[in-house]
Amino acid sequence: MQQTLEINGLTKEEVLKKRENGEENKLQKAPSKTLWQILKSNFLTMFNALNLILAVAVIIAGSPKNAIFAVVIITNSLIGVFQELKAKNIIEKLSVISKANCVAIRDGEKVTIGIEDIVKDDVIFLKAGDQILVDGEVILSDELEVDESMLTGESDSVEKIEKSKVLSGSFVVAGEAYMKVTKVGEETYSSKLIDEAKKFKIVTSEIQRDTNKLLKLLLFIIIPAGIILAGTQTFLVKSTWQEAVLGTVSGVLGMVPEGLVLITSATFILSIIKLAKYNTLIQELSATEVLARVDVLCLDKTGTITEGKLKVKEVKCLGDFNKEVVNEILASISYELPSKNPTQLAILDNYKENPKLNIEEKMPFSSKRKYSGIKVKEVGSFVLGAPEIIMGKRYSVISEVVSKEAKKGRRVLVLARVENENLKEELKNPKEMALISIEDIIRDDAYDTLKFFKEEGVNVKIISGDNPVTVSAVAKRAGVKNADKFIDARELPEDIELLKHFAENYTVFGRVTPKQKKNLVKALQSNNHTVAMTGDGVNDVLALKEADCGISMANGADAARAVSQLVLMKSNFSALPKVVKEGRQQINNLEVVAQLFLSKTVYSVLFSIIFPLLLIPFPISPIQLTFIGTLAIGIPSFILALMPNNKRAEKCFLKRVLTSSIPNGLIMGIFVILTYYISLKMGMSVGYCQTLAVLILSALSLIVLVKVSMPFNIVKLAMCIILVIISLIAFKIQFVMNIFSFVKIASTDWIIMILVSVTSIPLLLGAVYFIKKKRVSIISKKELSWIG
Repeated sequence: MQQTLEINGLTKEEVLKKRENGEENKLQKAPSKTLWQILKSNFLTMFNALNLILAVAVIIAGSPKNAIFAVVIITNSLIGVFQELKAKNIIEKLSVISKANCVAIRDGEKVTIGIEDIVKDDVIFLKAGDQILVDGEVILSDELEVDESMLTGESDSVEKIEKSKVLSGSFVVAGEAYMKVTKVGEETYSSKLIDEAKKFKIVTSEIQRDTNKLLKLLLFIIIPAGIILAGTQTFLVKSTWQEAVLGTVSGVLGMVPEGLVLITSATFILSIIKLAKYNTLIQELSATEVLARVDVLCLDKTGTITEGKLKVKEVKCLGDFNKEVVNEILASISYELPSKNPTQLAILDNYKENPKLNIEEKMPFSSKRKYSGIKVKEVGSFVLGAPEIIMGKRYSVISEVVSKEAKKGRRVLVLARVENENLKEELKNPKEMALISIEDIIRDDAYDTLKFFKEEGVNVKIISGDNPVTVSAVAKRAGVKNADKFIDARELPEDIELLKHFAENYTVFGRVTPKQKKNLVKALQSNNHTVAMTGDGVNDVLALKEADCGISMANGADAARAVSQLVLMKSNFSALPKVVKEGRQQINNLEVVAQLFLSKTVYSVLFSIIFPLLLIPFPISPIQLTFIGTLAIGIPSFILALMPNNKRAEKCFLKRVLTSSIPNGLIMGIFVILTYYISLKMGMSVGYCQTLAVLILSALSLIVLVKVSMPFNIVKLAMCIILVIISLIAFKIQFVMNIFSFVKIASTDWIIMILVSVTSIPLLLGAVYFIKKKRVSIISKKELSWIG
């Protein structure tokens, strides 16, 4: 292409003036929290303030050892800071277009400039392989073809002629052109497309959401309960102010399940490490848990169930032409013409050597013509491309075969001999030589992965920018259930309420725009589905962000990776089942662990209500509560959280946990209250009665631990035995007894405590079993909803 006199570009003076006017291509910066805002949101919280006050009160009361609980608070806050800093780092890296260079015409000469040096009205020279960095208009074209798939999802290249618009984020696949820059910076198409996506976001999982609801409810209980407890312990029970402080702190501290927050965050972090071996990057700590609950998985065809490459499935010779001649011509076309698009590359891969024929004329493929061709000296002219275009009126001769192949999801090309002296003229007397069937390469792992989701009851939806018929056929080959239920997205309504029906009843959606992808996700969520979305292009960004769990491929666009919760680092679709299994282990094990923490919360609330009414000293000190929490809850929680557990994840996490925790806590609380009250009435000292209360509470806590640990394996059995032994030793060794303020217990009382503990076993087992068997709801969804 010859550069004309008109294409001189801007002068240096004009460029400077453009910059002064702000018409330069400044890249957007992602908004995110500052470090101070992150620290503030994690450390300056209501519960942290409450615990700080409690710790200071205990220290002032002269018992700093009882303030050890403050370590847990600091650890929780540090984990929260880690999570938000990680999210901040990801968001700040968000950019649709990486730092890149281009060739601009300045003062009539070609110069290489950086992406942020581009100004409005610049003239940019484009050639095959270039990324288009800003929006513009073609002013001179030599068969320019552009791949806009990263923006639109449409895999076919688009021909651009003079005055055609070109968009940032697309690529030149063939030809050359000069374009005039019309939009820069935030005004470009790609910038507007991801503007909504470039917001600070951390996904909140159901476990985190339910835990927050519970903490919010406890806030309403803790403050009045603490005030009543402090008042009765000080003025009515006649305790010293130091004893009153320790009793109040212990009562309030027991009601807050802070360890549950810690174990939840710690489990998520361990998942990041475990999934790294499957080349899966977890960008949000709760992502595996969310994916484990997913019941609808939205996939793109290209790059997810297919490799994004094509292969020649069959070369079928027609008429009198033999295979040797056909292969020689096809090989020549594939080697002698530019091989930029996937179709040409597929043909090139089919032939290992160039026959090196004496070629007089070459005609590269163009979207306008829909075919390419060569003229071989003393042999003839040959074209390769779309059958209906090349064959013209004679298309009916091969239409049946082409239609049959298309229904299999294959693209069909025809190789024909023509009587043209000049290939750019209208084709003359085309004679079909061969049909070439080309198909998408299905990922090796796609079938087994899709089979896994099918068996697990996860509905798969294919959302693509390609032709719905082709996508449906490819999906069927990959094993997608109901792949024959397809629709062209151009027929879909925009209203979400109307879209819900289509989203539910169709499996394959073709010709989908970026906005429609997002709306389909929203429609599925409106139908009470938990939705995961995979994608690799800029066109997927809005849908990825809208989904409950966004999953991107590492070889995709920067923007897609940045807004996703999971990144498959080797674009390995097969890693998803492993992530789901890891998520299930998290949820199911955390459900077990939560029973331990919330049982403590229930009996602590009960203590804070009953002991002020009984007008007797609080039975447990903060450090004794730490002893029980560490042995019967803290240590086993970390072990249980790591146990294998592939049971299918269920919804209503908090409801199920409370169904077990409330009866556990009530029974444990009643046994401790009776033990403590009766021993006081029998004239025993407060210290002795407190030791009995701690002993019976420790025994009951270990019984609950044994219950939630079943069925046993070697690790869980060994854990329970060791913890029981440690608990017994703590009440026998004087050094340990001094630390936890225990007094020596008489042998007869040991026997009584053992008998009481044994008596509690059928109650602890039977109460929860009865509730679950009779389907009696301890707390309903309606009751839970007002908490949030």
